[in-house]
Amino acid sequence: MIRIEKLGKSYTIRHKVARGSERRTLSEELAGVVKRPFREAAPKQASREEFWALRDVTFDVARGEVIGVIGRNGAGKSTLLKVLGRITDPTEGRVHLRGRVASLLEVGTGFHPELTGRENIYLNGGILGMTRVEIRKNFDAIVAFSEVEKFLDTPVKRYSSGMYVRLAFSVAAHLEPEIMIVDEVLAVGDSAFQQKCLGKMRGLAEAEGRTVLFVSHNMASIRQLCQRVCLLDKGRVALIGAPDAAIGQYLSEAVRARKVSLDDWQDRITSGEGRILELELQPGEPEDSAIRMGDTLRMRIRAEIKEPLVDPVFGVLIHDSMGTPLIDLRSVHAGLKLGRLLGPVTLELEVKNLGLYPGNYFLSPWITDAACKRDVDFPRMCAAFDVVPAEREVDLQLTREWGTYFVPSTWSALQGTA
Repeated sequence: MIRIEKLGKSYTIRHKVARGSERRTLSEELAGVVKRPFREAAPKQASREEFWALRDVTFDVARGEVIGVIGRNGAGKSTLLKVLGRITDPTEGRVHLRGRVASLLEVGTGFHPELTGRENIYLNGGILGMTRVEIRKNFDAIVAFSEVEKFLDTPVKRYSSGMYVRLAFSVAAHLEPEIMIVDEVLAVGDSAFQQKCLGKMRGLAEAEGRTVLFVSHNMASIRQLCQRVCLLDKGRVALIGAPDAAIGQYLSEAVRARKVSLDDWQDRITSGEGRILELELQPGEPEDSAIRMGDTLRMRIRAEIKEPLVDPVFGVLIHDSMGTPLIDLRSVHAGLKLGRLLGPVTLELEVKNLGLYPGNYFLSPWITDAACKRDVDFPRMCAAFDVVPAEREVDLQLTREWGTYFVPSTWSALQGTA
């Protein structure tokens, strides 16, 4: 259904033509005119630079296959989907698509904010290629799936981002496309609706033979839905194969150092109001000291708040080896009120009696506003650590295969014992 052959996409980045060409005062300009005959010309810089967002990407996708696309921010995922969705043209190579394509790349693409949900179903359906007869036939199913029937005659400018996603995904899913391209817009919806969408995409693939390309940072969803996964790195295909292999390589890029600098970490959501600069695990302890089951886990976060924030919330997500969030540690849970913050800030947190089974785990520190509704900074899965058995549990051969959490329990035998 999809054949990609040596696909490449380049963009042009413009630069200043010459060093020292910045704006100057009149007196400085006159002095420069007098001195110009007595000095060498200012060295030129390249006025343009070619940046390859994709390079030499080649793979095929079969009918009825669900393929995941993963990679860090800047890896080329969105560019690939825009080329496949015919939003932008490739610079080199070829893309062959067999059948009608439905693209869901941005929340509410094709929606008019002043129109109602009902009117936007017809508008968006028409933009995606549905005839008026098809829209009428599927109208009730679209509304039922989106769960916005109560607000159907309300202008969509009053919809929440989650309602936008529900309606947009529902229209695209009922287009009955041969190929469906879905970006991580589903992350905006609630957990129940995400599962509903995953089920719909699985049904489209298995029951109707539709082909699905799915981009997500949620490794659990990728593993649950996809038969194969394409891992992109700096615009090139690093690996395409079984989900566990691709996900394992993707997550292995997380830094396992005791102190991790995050200022240049690319895979992050940020508003620009603040930035997490550093995450330190077990501060003050030797680099090679192990983190054991039942120990106290300590972390230190160093951040820079660039615009005043009142009572922001700091947190750390702990993920399992597949990227599934396990524990969400929040400063507000400890009753910590930070007041008005601006400039550098350092916070420490600790988890007593760490109850994680031995295995590999990943960390995502974050900052939000006081209501936890807006991400100020969220570098995803930027650090990793290993949990090992405690001395007393070495003989039990505990492994991550037996579960996630170790919960102490008391047992006693009442019958059937000598």
